[in-house]
Amino acid sequence: MNALVNEFIIKLKKRKIEGSKATAKLTAEVLRSCISQQRLPHTNQAAALIDAIRTIGEKLIAANPVELAVGNIVRRVLHIIREEDVSLTAAAVGGLAVSAGSDDEDDFKQDDHPGLSAAAVAAAARSTLRPPSLQTLLEDIPQSTAAPHTSSSGGDSEGKSKSADKNTASRKLKHNVIEAVNELIQDIATCHEQIAEQAVEHIHHNEVILTLGNSRTVMEFLCAAKEKKRSFRVFVAEGAPRYQGHALAKELVARGLQTTVITDSAIFAMISRVNMVVVGAHAVMANGGVIAPVGMNMVALAAQRHAVPFVVLAGTHKLCPLYPHNPEVLLNELKSPAELLDFGEFSDCLDFGTSSGSPLLHVVNPAFDYVPPNLVSLFITDTGGHNPSYMYRLIADYYSADDFVVKQSSIS
Repeated sequence: MNALVNEFIIKLKKRKIEGSKATAKLTAEVLRSCISQQRLPHTNQAAALIDAIRTIGEKLIAANPVELAVGNIVRRVLHIIREEDVSLTAAAVGGLAVSAGSDDEDDFKQDDHPGLSAAAVAAAARSTLRPPSLQTLLEDIPQSTAAPHTSSSGGDSEGKSKSADKNTASRKLKHNVIEAVNELIQDIATCHEQIAEQAVEHIHHNEVILTLGNSRTVMEFLCAAKEKKRSFRVFVAEGAPRYQGHALAKELVARGLQTTVITDSAIFAMISRVNMVVVGAHAVMANGGVIAPVGMNMVALAAQRHAVPFVVLAGTHKLCPLYPHNPEVLLNELKSPAELLDFGEFSDCLDFGTSSGSPLLHVVNPAFDYVPPNLVSLFITDTGGHNPSYMYRLIADYYSADDFVVKQSSIS
């Protein structure tokens, strides 16, 4: 398990995994393997599993803090563990209550197997608010209601039965969590298709769509509208200095879409001809703000100025429960200056042989931009379209407040 985690950490540190979708999928697969190999105690199994995932998640997040999809998936898995534990606890409480009721109806069975008191069942039901383990529920049964030990052999068989129950409960929790993580991986893998199915509802005949960057989600969204016999034109901003728009334009032309490449500086001049802006996102924050490729804020401002809808496509794995001002959020990273300047041509400006000991020319090449929620018109996710003001409610369905900060508090 450590070898698998360490290998993934190295890939994250070296930025060998490109794209939030691939990163999220691999993170979920690594955590699934860790859960399947994790040995759980007989008591507080969910708490032990949560601590193990927190420890691993903290290392994964630290390996690449800018890739927020890693932390999102870690928090999603923690939320899954909590939900499955509550579900098993509720099922156990229901079973105990049914058992107590059936004992009241049958006097003979009541003599052999005394039922639970109402206080024990009520205490177990209340404890589901802070989900305990199944062992904790059983320990809440009063000693006076326990079946008497008639012989040593009976005690041994009862002990074996309890041990088997504990192992069954442990396997049940892990099985349910792994099944839920499998569903999460499947949702990540199919998010493009789910979003693309909604394209025909938003793109109409003879419209002009503007986009920036090279998002596969955007490409599938536009191509899905084309397959539904929608006739429209796409303006693609080139996305300097990495020029990702060139790759997107080439792919769109290959799929039969009318495409026009424009420079980034021409966005404001061309926006008046545009009917809608459709872009991808690196992450969507809890306040509805968007972390997107650099230059996106300029596009959003131009769209707002000309009253053009600004639509963001993002899978649910990109929904981050944190706010931009949280200290855990690293909004940006700087790319190599070589993408902007030729070091041979600008070697004189970058000379360190000055009296101050520092170069006269500095190069800043940020990777991302932040778009505030007031500039976003609509989010389209694999669960449908949502206003920016609704994102906090959508995020509440996928995360637990206890997991917003993954880092475990150190006890001094």
